[in-house]
Amino acid sequence: MAKRSLSRRFVSLIPILTLVALLALDISIFGSDAIYGASQVSLLFSAGIAVWLAMWLFKVPWHDFEEAIKSHVGDVTSAIIILFLIGAISGSWTMSGIVPTFIYYGIKIISPKVFLLTACAICALVSLMVGSSWTTIATIGVALMGIGKAEGFNEGLIAGAIISGAYFGDKISPLSDTTVLASSINKVPLFEHIRYMLFTTVPSITITLIIFLVIGLAHPVADAATVGKYTDILGARFNLSPWLMIVPLLTAVMIARKMPAIVVLGLSSLLASAAAVLFQPGIIQEIGSRVVDGAGWKVTFTGVAETLYNTVSLETGDPEVNQLVSSRGMAGMMNTVYLIICAMCFGAAMKASGMLRELASAIVPLTRRRGGLVASTVVTGTTLNGVVSDQYLSIILTSSIFKDIYEKEGYEGKLLSRAVEDSATVTSPLYPWSSCGMTQATILSVPTITYLPFCFFNIISPLMSVIVALTGYKIIRSVKKVS
Repeated sequence: MAKRSLSRRFVSLIPILTLVALLALDISIFGSDAIYGASQVSLLFSAGIAVWLAMWLFKVPWHDFEEAIKSHVGDVTSAIIILFLIGAISGSWTMSGIVPTFIYYGIKIISPKVFLLTACAICALVSLMVGSSWTTIATIGVALMGIGKAEGFNEGLIAGAIISGAYFGDKISPLSDTTVLASSINKVPLFEHIRYMLFTTVPSITITLIIFLVIGLAHPVADAATVGKYTDILGARFNLSPWLMIVPLLTAVMIARKMPAIVVLGLSSLLASAAAVLFQPGIIQEIGSRVVDGAGWKVTFTGVAETLYNTVSLETGDPEVNQLVSSRGMAGMMNTVYLIICAMCFGAAMKASGMLRELASAIVPLTRRRGGLVASTVVTGTTLNGVVSDQYLSIILTSSIFKDIYEKEGYEGKLLSRAVEDSATVTSPLYPWSSCGMTQATILSVPTITYLPFCFFNIISPLMSVIVALTGYKIIRSVKKVS
């Protein structure tokens, strides 16, 4: 019986090892562009390997796989809708001037004495607003790198502050696709998932900001480098006004009232669209005139529609600012949706074949206690980032492996979704060979190994997840375990 169990466990590893090998090949050939198709093909091929092995060796009927795929893809339907709405907000909030206004006023608070703290805080706030660590790092992060170097800071330290702040937003923003993915795959309402993460995320970012404050105050710096280029261009291109902050404020009120995520995001994008027409009529007309001729309501309607569903960019006279005020729209979410569907097919094949259960059984002895369960989840999520080289896959695989264990032990799904975000999301840029690690190193021109020791938030978050679990704070367990 022991030999048979060992044999099944070895067979269950084959699809995982196949996926790892293919993803490594994808990354070596396509780099960070692997997410645009190559990774999806690898997922489907590996799923096919799992199906073939299970049907041949375990005699699992095809019907089981078909039903599992329908169920798994069905589980992320809401997530896909939310992702499209996030794309709509990306466009409407940017072209209405909300994001440029936020950046304009935020960047003016930079002070040489607290540069590292400010850099981390600005990246955290921008990433929270736009829901993307990559966009934040590629835009405001690049500008902050130049400022920090001029002030004499070590490039690894500057990059660590930028990445720490950016991944705070990537982890906790309702506009982040990783946040949506982690909550939806574990069947936890989006805002409930975000509120539960505050118990580990707020202490982590607070400690991080304190560390950067202490380092910054102890560091001799020159006068602050000017960021007038950004503020001047944004001020000239957009009609910036504090009144635009009404839209984020109303969005925050809706979130606080615990309205459904789809409703909040939908209403927020509509409010931002109205703000775009009122505050940026020239920009909306410019965007609309690229599609239809003439002027008036037809061009305005087209411009608003383009900001919601299409990838839109504006010419500002500066390439970096151009990137800062570009938006993805709904169309920009297609690759993420494509990846999620393919990943769900792989997860369904692994689950229906019984292979996930076999792999999870090897972890079960470590999960008898609450701390061991969360620690095992955190270690798995962190390790999978290095194994599969992609945070989306790490989130999906870690959730799939542990979901049944958490249910059996009587823990709420939000404990799992939080542990997954505390590990799989934030540790992704710490591996030089991962898509996130390569991308951030390339954008900031700082090797991963150089900035890694200074990514305090990314290092503290997994540890904080385990610490909070050990205290049992706000962790509810059913009186009876699921048998």
